[in-house]
Amino acid sequence: MKTDSIFYRIFQQYPRSFFELLNRPASDADNYEFTSVEVKQLAFRLDGIFLPTP
Repeated sequence: MKTDSIFYRIFQQYPRSFFELLNRPASDADNYEFTSVEVKQLAFRLDGIFLPTP
């Protein structure tokens, strides 16, 4: 799956920056995995999403 979103690249490389923007502890990023997800419909794709890690 190809993404070209600038936010995808930033959050993929620096996931802690997302939580800093939300005024959350940067360490919260340790509990999430940032990935790209495609929802099968008429190919609706989320360029990036933080999913909780198990």
